[in-house]
Amino acid sequence: MDNEIRTYPTEPAEERLNLLVRFFTAPIEVRTYTNLLYLALAFPMGLFYFIFLVTGLTTGFALTIIWVGLPILAVVFASSFGMAALERRLAIHLLGAEVPPMVPQRTGAPENVWKMVQELLSNPVTWKGMGFLFIKLPLGLFTFALTISLMSLSLGLLLAPVLYQWEDLFLGFWIVDTLGEALLVSAFGVMAMLVSLNIFNLLAMAWRGFAEGMLGSQRFEVPALSPAEPLAS
Repeated sequence: MDNEIRTYPTEPAEERLNLLVRFFTAPIEVRTYTNLLYLALAFPMGLFYFIFLVTGLTTGFALTIIWVGLPILAVVFASSFGMAALERRLAIHLLGAEVPPMVPQRTGAPENVWKMVQELLSNPVTWKGMGFLFIKLPLGLFTFALTISLMSLSLGLLLAPVLYQWEDLFLGFWIVDTLGEALLVSAFGVMAMLVSLNIFNLLAMAWRGFAEGMLGSQRFEVPALSPAEPLAS
């Protein structure tokens, strides 16, 4: 008789259960609404970054022939790095992103201005961060349009019991003009809102991954000390 106890992996089933739970708990998760705030800010901030960078870089390079453009470009690059740092903080706090540092750990030694300029221009995050700021406009526009469309549809359906009292609701071939029909439409609105919030979370997940790859560098991470390794005094 075989008395061996056999076990079977349950990870896939548990993963599907977790996904199902996360789907239905999206409306009560704080992260859902911080994600939504980030998505809502993406387009206006992306528009500001794009205008600032295009104007500053165009003006700076055009005026380099008379040397006036060099300080303009310096301001643009420094501001771009600061904006990328702001985006990094937003991604960390609103999206829960784990973004690597933007600069190496400081040694504490004083540095002159030329050394700081060299570090800024040789830092890959400077260029990746600027790319992030440029790309944020088209991605932010897409995110903004999708967010407004889904929210408008979901809220319109959800508020049908209130809206139908002002005028009949036309849903394709269906004219909603009674309370019973409006309540039925509102039930569909609940499901539409649930689906919309999960779509927003998926969009935020994509933004989180994008920020983690563009707004930091893993080579600047400080390696964790092993338990046996003593701390430096």
